[in-house]
Amino acid sequence: MSITVNGGGGGGLGSRRRGSSGTLSEINVTPFVDVVLVLLIIFMLTAHVMEFGIEIDVPKVTTGQQTSKELPVVTVSKDGLTELNGKPVNIHDLADTIHRNFTHTDAVYLRADKDVVWDIPVQVMSVLGQAKFQVNVVTEPLEEGPRGVK
Repeated sequence: MSITVNGGGGGGLGSRRRGSSGTLSEINVTPFVDVVLVLLIIFMLTAHVMEFGIEIDVPKVTTGQQTSKELPVVTVSKDGLTELNGKPVNIHDLADTIHRNFTHTDAVYLRADKDVVWDIPVQVMSVLGQAKFQVNVVTEPLEEGPRGVK
């Protein structure tokens, strides 16, 4: 930015010539682009974490059934925490919460960590069974070598 004193020889105080240096009226977009790129990188790094809130290592089995039904997912973590579609839920309120949030469903998926003490998943299955829900246990297929050998 510059200042002119005594009119700058341009013919008076208020006169302005076409070639003189005036204020720059363009917006500098470089800082904006920098911020957007940083936000994009942060989003790319954290997007894979948003699938489920906790890591669950489900048991591996030799045979499995592929399904694409959209059902509520009850998750039991290694620490014994119970969640319904990623939101913490009390085991005693589980059936009522499913009936309230999923009105036309009669089945649920149960994802339990393979290292969990099986007392908690069995209690969850009991509560869901008493509420007349079909419980589908989520597993992961084994990666088989030749002749079914792992």
